[in-house]
Amino acid sequence: MIRLLLVDDHPLVRDGLKARLASESDITVVGEAGNAAEALSALESCTPTLALMDIGMKDINGIELAAMLLERAPQLAVLMLSMYDSVEYAQRALQAGARGYVLKDAPASEILTALRTVANGGTYLGVDMAQRLFKAPAPRSSLSVREQDILAFLANGQSSKHIARALDLSVRTVEAHRQNIRRKLDLETQADLIKYAVEHASRHRGTPYPNR
Repeated sequence: MIRLLLVDDHPLVRDGLKARLASESDITVVGEAGNAAEALSALESCTPTLALMDIGMKDINGIELAAMLLERAPQLAVLMLSMYDSVEYAQRALQAGARGYVLKDAPASEILTALRTVANGGTYLGVDMAQRLFKAPAPRSSLSVREQDILAFLANGQSSKHIARALDLSVRTVEAHRQNIRRKLDLETQADLIKYAVEHASRHRGTPYPNR
């Protein structure tokens, strides 16, 4: 079952999405939010597995908010639902940790496909967007502050258990962060991640927090 959090500052859009999704047996809307504060609160109270988010929010844009949600819940899947047919926005969304980007005017069937693809661990882009994104210059990798901290620990040979203790996190959360780092940096294996950490961690953060 996909536990979905709807994030859009237009109530009518949220209502329309809920009405369309009501007949889908594998998707349940567990929460909704119209701004960043409501989204962060819903993340704690509703424990969604997937967030469907608008980019054009009033208080904070959806890309920045996606990064904030993933900082708190790295295991969350994020799908951006946007009115902007922009390669730059799609690049920024994927850098922030979103697993997909779909347009608001896409057919309902495509949005449902995107939801299920992202919820199952895949990445979704429309065919046209994927082709344009492939041809666009690759943006610089963007790791969150927490991911940069973990990268620095990995460069010093620390285990997930040690990192979890040092940063007051669960081992599961550290492992989720490691998976997100690999996805953002396009690294296939844990060995590739460690190699990258050793070679590049100082460029991201420098010295990690002292051992506790």
